[in-house]
Amino acid sequence: MNLDNLIAAFDNSLRTVFAPARAGRANPAGEIAEADLGEAGKRESEALMRVNHVGEVCAQALYQGQALTARNPEARAALEEAAREETDHLAWCEDRIEELGGRKSLLNPLWYAGSFALGATAGVLGDKWNLGFLAETERQVEAHLDEHLRQLPEQDAKSRAIVEQMKEDEIRHAQTAVHYGAAELPPPVKLAMRGMSMVMKRIAHRI
Repeated sequence: MNLDNLIAAFDNSLRTVFAPARAGRANPAGEIAEADLGEAGKRESEALMRVNHVGEVCAQALYQGQALTARNPEARAALEEAAREETDHLAWCEDRIEELGGRKSLLNPLWYAGSFALGATAGVLGDKWNLGFLAETERQVEAHLDEHLRQLPEQDAKSRAIVEQMKEDEIRHAQTAVHYGAAELPPPVKLAMRGMSMVMKRIAHRI
């Protein structure tokens, strides 16, 4: 860890939380026509996409914290590449929230800070645990996105296209972590991660 990396991580935190995200890939919902969701459907889609946006804020923080403390250059590069793709997700969710007339979570600075600390701690434990934390995070995110695909209004093809592409990317990120030697996390750690995720989702759905 050096000063340049710390400065870069701080800069990324400011960009993630306070600046509009910029995607490197085209929005998968860009060419899809907006459907008439009705007021209730619109509000539910907006709340679910806000939860997804919070998840991407947390992902940025986790990956930055993990990359900052990773020892293996290949593992660090994999984490940084995953973070770049998560930036696309962040931008796509932000765009969709705006289209639905909603707002991002007011607690994004708190979500970022907590997730960064978790990521940095995982990195300090060693690369195999760092990557294991990444792999398990992505598996749980995959399950969460599956849940949202069931909850989103059937006619909301735009939100669905975004969530489906995010799911594909998360599966690949987990596979990459395993490829680089991810360790299997103990069951109590996985359970704690699920519990924290549930709390975050319930709060972000409203705030």
